[in-house]
Amino acid sequence: MIRVLHTGDWHIGQTLRGYSREHEHALVFDALVTLVAEREVDALVMAGDVFDSQNPSGEAQRQFYELLVRLHRARPGMTIVVTAGNHDAAGRLEAPRALLDAIGVHVVGNVRRPGGAIDLSRHLVPILKDGVVAGHVLGVSYPTAACLPGLAAGRVRDEAGSPIVRAVRDLYAALHEAARPELAGLPYLVTGHLHVAGGLESEGAERRILVGGEHAVPPDVFPSDADYVALGHLHRAQGVGRPIVRYSGSLIPLSATELAYRHGVSFVTIGDGPARSEHVVIDRPVPFLRLPDTGDMPLGELGDRLAALDLDPELPLEARPFLQIRLSRDGLAASHRAEVDRIAEGFPVRVVDVRVASVEGIVPDLVQAGVPTVRLVERDPEDLFRLAFARAHGIDPGPAHLDIFHRARAGA
Repeated sequence: MIRVLHTGDWHIGQTLRGYSREHEHALVFDALVTLVAEREVDALVMAGDVFDSQNPSGEAQRQFYELLVRLHRARPGMTIVVTAGNHDAAGRLEAPRALLDAIGVHVVGNVRRPGGAIDLSRHLVPILKDGVVAGHVLGVSYPTAACLPGLAAGRVRDEAGSPIVRAVRDLYAALHEAARPELAGLPYLVTGHLHVAGGLESEGAERRILVGGEHAVPPDVFPSDADYVALGHLHRAQGVGRPIVRYSGSLIPLSATELAYRHGVSFVTIGDGPARSEHVVIDRPVPFLRLPDTGDMPLGELGDRLAALDLDPELPLEARPFLQIRLSRDGLAASHRAEVDRIAEGFPVRVVDVRVASVEGIVPDLVQAGVPTVRLVERDPEDLFRLAFARAHGIDPGPAHLDIFHRARAGA
């Protein structure tokens, strides 16, 4: 049996409305180090978006490398696999590879094909247990255009379906085929950093990331032989499509839309039957509150509600709760945000999101049903096509309709 800690989307160096998250990252990383020791973890898999920026600050990089050393000291025999996400500069992440290999850290960046063949040594990482290879991790980072086979040359353009999805499928197939001779029937874990269709995303927090304006791939792009697929990119912990295909979610809420998430990591056991996963919640190091708890309120109530929180006025800035405020529209002045800031200034809170109730009668059906709003530019074109087709014809589009849609889209 192999014990794996699956995590992702750390976004080290992130700021929220100008407020640093360094203090929160330090505390959740403490929890991560404790977990690997308590759970006797054999492999830690980080599924992308180590940093929030492709040009992270020196302080963000220091926090990352110090964490890797602490994880190694907590479990010297543990294999650590770190993959690049869309927020990371893969080359920068891979640069200290020779040093990181010495402490069991394997960093996976862009796909390389010297002489046309995939350099498997950069992707297939053995999991050692008591000095013996007990399993493998096939590490795959965010698939850039350069990583996708045949896409640049247009070889997938004339085929049915999405050329981007087909290129991602081909990438995983090629990596799996190259890895197959090395697997020797041992437990096998695959990673990915992308949006898998059916996954629930948080409004405004996760970018639509695949090239060509597409962002979602079906769960069957991953090898069917894999015991578990460790995903990154979506910040909500969730399974997608198959029980073994899972997002661990982020360690802390990265936007106000993630207030209700139960952030943490996935603890996975493989090698003794079907993979088993457990979502381990990590306590939120700083409260993230919503005023009011439900519905909205007049601006005039804000001061009383802040006072009712009964917070210690001496709280240091980094420990002050983040706050989302929901205001009713009635009688609200255009300068309401400045008034919110003026009122909140007298309390130990950090206001990061102020929302005004939508005008009744013009809110889309999905919003009235409680689904978070998403800007049109963030909607998947296929989702919009399915919605329009169903409204026009009263039935969902079939495979033939979707085939025509994807052909038209590919030629656009």
